[in-house]
Amino acid sequence: MKHLAVLGSTGSIGTQTLEVVDALGDYEVAILSAHKNRDLLYKQIKKYHPRDVFLTDKDSYAYFRGIAGEFAGTRFHDGWADYADCLEGLDCVIGAITGAAGIEPTLLTLRAGLRIGLANKETMVEAGDLVLDLLARYGGEIIPVDSEHSAIFQCLEGKPEEVEKIILTASGGPFRTWAAEDFAKITKADALKHPNWSMGAKITIDSATMVNKGLEIIEAHYLFRADYDRIQVVVHPESIVHSMVQFVDGAVKAQLGLPDMRVPIQLALTYPARARAPYKALDVWQMGSLHFEAPRFDVFPGIQMAYDCGKKGGSAPIVMNACNEVVVAAFLRDEIRFTDIVPTVMACVEKTPWTRVESLDHIFQIDTEARALAADLLKARVVHP
Repeated sequence: MKHLAVLGSTGSIGTQTLEVVDALGDYEVAILSAHKNRDLLYKQIKKYHPRDVFLTDKDSYAYFRGIAGEFAGTRFHDGWADYADCLEGLDCVIGAITGAAGIEPTLLTLRAGLRIGLANKETMVEAGDLVLDLLARYGGEIIPVDSEHSAIFQCLEGKPEEVEKIILTASGGPFRTWAAEDFAKITKADALKHPNWSMGAKITIDSATMVNKGLEIIEAHYLFRADYDRIQVVVHPESIVHSMVQFVDGAVKAQLGLPDMRVPIQLALTYPARARAPYKALDVWQMGSLHFEAPRFDVFPGIQMAYDCGKKGGSAPIVMNACNEVVVAAFLRDEIRFTDIVPTVMACVEKTPWTRVESLDHIFQIDTEARALAADLLKARVVHP
């Protein structure tokens, strides 16, 4: 029996992780964490009987503390102060929290020298250098859960020094073929209709702007120690090839599969072994044609913004990510247009002086100040008259 923590258990990756656990059958869910989805978390606690539950919303913590008598043997925690003390005996953590909120528990997990199946790309974007330092010092392990990075991880096994280029695939999102002049008509409902993947609202909007691919570029830089000039994005609308690696001799390895996040989640749990899965597998006889094309950098400037911020390093990726979270939330509240999202983030990056990053506290300071700047720009209606 292996012991597991699922951070962000009520989100898209978290719920799919628990589906995988149910299918594998030899895991005990020792830790859950959530924010505000009390009803789903209640059902998860009743089903899995975790020994510890971490809540990052104070009202949710108060609610569960008030009914703690219903959950014999489960301890409830307000925030992450006690998290490091509860990791003993764990075999793996799935980091499925969306956004910068996932940085602190991810770093605490790595400080404990544990394996983490990482779906929280923002940790690598904002704290990549700290992650590399913790891996070197404490011997932990990251198994990527993002489908693209899981694919690269699988293709790289054994020969990372022979890699010429990492090729990140992108579906292109719902607006891949839209004319630039039609972007002003995009509604929230349009942007939430991803053609291939079922994801949370924030990531779905990031995929529509292709900022998500930009974040993945920075993540790949840190995960695979690859220079930005050796990370290439290719649009692949079928989402069957999850990413590729080109080697120095010209050979290209690719990982293919149906768009199902449970596959990379399961690999993160079982690696280096592979377990038989009950999910539908790719049938190459029915696969049909696969298409690849260059990204439209002119209408999706978030990709180039990420390359530029990643190459600058320091505070730039932090500012980009933090501002993007604020601006996307505003779009989801119907406060700005789709076409306002990336220009606002770019304005935040341009207005924020660059600085070197000194510590985790410094990261949080930069993040907080960037969010405040984004909020000020939105409040001043600079981008949305």
